[in-house]
Amino acid sequence: MMEEEDLEFVEELEAVLQLTPDVQLAIEQVFPSQDPLDRADFNAVEYINTLFPTEQSLANIDEVVNKIRLKIRRLDDNIRTVVRGQTNVGQDGRQALEEAQKAIQQLFGKIKDIKDKAEKSEQMVKEITRDIKQLDHAKRHLTTSITTLNHLHMLAGGVDSLEAMTRRRQYGEVANLLQGVMNVLEHFHKYMGIPQIRQLSERVKAAQTELGQQILADFEEAFPSQGTKVAWLDKIDRRYAWIKRQLVDYEEKFGRMFPREWYMTERIAVEFCHVTRTELAKIMRTRAKEIEVKLLLFAIQRTTNFEGFLAKRFSGCTLTDGALKKLESPPPSTNPFLEDESTPEMEELAMEKGDLDQPKKPKAPDNPFHGIVSKCFEPHLYVYIESQDKNLGELIDRFVADFKAQGPPKPNSDEGGAVLPSCADLFVYYKKCMVQCSQLSTGEPMIALSTIFQKYLREYAWKILSGNLPKTTSSSGGLTISSLLKEKEGSEAAKFTLEELCLICSILSTAEYCLATTQQLEEKLKEKVDISLTERINLTGEMDTFSTVISNSIQLLVQDLDAACDPALTAMSKMQWQNVEHVGDQSPYVTSVILHIKQNVPIIRDNLASTRKYFTQFCIKFANSFIPKFITHLFKCKPISMVGAEQLLLDTHSLKMVLLDLPSIGSQVVRKAPASYTKIVVKGMTRAEMILKVVMAPHEPSVVFVDNYIKLLTDCNTETFQKILDMKGLKRSEQSSMLELFRQRLPTPPAGPEASSSLSLLAPTPEQESSRIRKLEKLIKKRL
Repeated sequence: MMEEEDLEFVEELEAVLQLTPDVQLAIEQVFPSQDPLDRADFNAVEYINTLFPTEQSLANIDEVVNKIRLKIRRLDDNIRTVVRGQTNVGQDGRQALEEAQKAIQQLFGKIKDIKDKAEKSEQMVKEITRDIKQLDHAKRHLTTSITTLNHLHMLAGGVDSLEAMTRRRQYGEVANLLQGVMNVLEHFHKYMGIPQIRQLSERVKAAQTELGQQILADFEEAFPSQGTKVAWLDKIDRRYAWIKRQLVDYEEKFGRMFPREWYMTERIAVEFCHVTRTELAKIMRTRAKEIEVKLLLFAIQRTTNFEGFLAKRFSGCTLTDGALKKLESPPPSTNPFLEDESTPEMEELAMEKGDLDQPKKPKAPDNPFHGIVSKCFEPHLYVYIESQDKNLGELIDRFVADFKAQGPPKPNSDEGGAVLPSCADLFVYYKKCMVQCSQLSTGEPMIALSTIFQKYLREYAWKILSGNLPKTTSSSGGLTISSLLKEKEGSEAAKFTLEELCLICSILSTAEYCLATTQQLEEKLKEKVDISLTERINLTGEMDTFSTVISNSIQLLVQDLDAACDPALTAMSKMQWQNVEHVGDQSPYVTSVILHIKQNVPIIRDNLASTRKYFTQFCIKFANSFIPKFITHLFKCKPISMVGAEQLLLDTHSLKMVLLDLPSIGSQVVRKAPASYTKIVVKGMTRAEMILKVVMAPHEPSVVFVDNYIKLLTDCNTETFQKILDMKGLKRSEQSSMLELFRQRLPTPPAGPEASSSLSLLAPTPEQESSRIRKLEKLIKKRL
């Protein structure tokens, strides 16, 4: 029982001695110890093993036990001493607290006594200083009264002196005296309720008014009144010379009489501008019928030069509602008349070279005096616009006459394929007009001028470019009765001459130049015109016109080469391919096609060297036209023997190689053909090769033949399959069974997104469309 009680006591003791980690950490900080017995995670077994690591160390067990007992005895003594020392702590604490409370009460009593004494001292000080404050107030009031009386005396005397000097016109003395009187009068603003003070203020105001009227009258009498009338526009430069002389005289004689911050010289110049603008507007309304273009431009030029002179001479600070505007001295770079601007000749050269899109210097700040006089000319600028309309009409007529006289560009010369000189002349003239008009106005006249530009851009495109393109019976790309009546199979098509090819290329290059320069012209017009009017500048229609000229020129070149190859293709379709006994070199019709290509393409490429992208378009359009036509004629070759099909396959491969080499044919510099062009040729000619491979394949067994056709051509159209059977020379009975089998072997169209792709296989191919057109032509011929 004793052992059980001891175990329970030990467990309870251990439970009590289990301290929280925070408490344990605080104890370790207050009583640091390296003794293992003081550790919270003390392990008796580990501690014993530390004391007796080996069996031999057990020999000292009695000594170790004695040491531990001694240590326990010392700890008991320490605990006993601490417990006994804490016996009287509670009583001592209560006694100390009572003593502290008594000390606090004594301190509060002393503080109250000090506060009472301080209040008594303050009251004594107030009684002592009361009389001193009264004396200070009296002194302040007396000083203010004396100062006010002195100011009143100065004001009364100053007003009397001011009135007397005004009557004697002593302006030099009045200037200083008036400023002093105004300064003294400011001290009496709060005394204006006193009648005498108010009377003095009214006398000062009356003196100011009288002085102003008197000075103005004296200046009107002193300044000469001659030259105030405005003569006709041809004398306008004399008017500006007169005001320059007057300003110089004024600065020499009267410049020192006014403060510099009044800007009197600038005010005189601005008033002169207002008067001149009003008088010019009146006289031009009266004599509007006498205004000529040269006279108007002369007057505008002289006026803008004068406004530029004002901008150099003055800052323009007096132009804002008549109020002064403090301006710092502008740096030289902000003055548009001192800035190194490009000359009109340089701008014309940039226009001629097509460099309008080159980065320009930032636009200089506007002239503050711009339009101060020249604004009166805007209602009459219609005279200038009408004149430019007339001049541009004459210029277009001269271009037409020169083209007829000089003829088209000569082949094998530097002119071949070059931009027509008249194009550069037109845009140089446009540039002159645009710059000149923008100096006159950036409002409605610029819109009117842009409309004139649009008119003659269209006329240039129609009369000079489209009007000089060589004419063909099928140039419109449509079917005409005359072309059908004149058409004869196997006949040699009329080809363009070398001069005509060079002319077409030259017109194409000119149209491209006009297209690019018109776009730049539109941007420049938008820069020149007011921001609110930029939306009304639109040359898109004219750019579309030049694009149409480019497209028509390319189409003419394609039609010419395409028509030249037609006889060879017709000859191919008329050959007896079932009688070919052996495969040889390429057929004569292939040689003929290659010959025409080698004749035309190098000429076109050399003349379109500056417009490479349009030469690429020519190649692509020719391939898109020739290959379907070749396949259409290929279907006409029937019946075909095995050897004949092999010969056609060889010819097709030869044409494919020539077409792939078309962009660089006959050139010393071999360039890789554009990927877009190569893709078209490979796709189209590969289809022609697949057709011939199907024709070469045996038609027995039928299932294999049909499956092979579907695999090679991926064409589910029965008409195409019918043509293949015709080329093989099968009888109608055999064709019927083959067609029925073909319909059965066709893949079932899938549902969903893939259905659209499968249905596209059933759509008519280009050669099928061409065949339908041929049938329509034959039908029309029969009816005619």
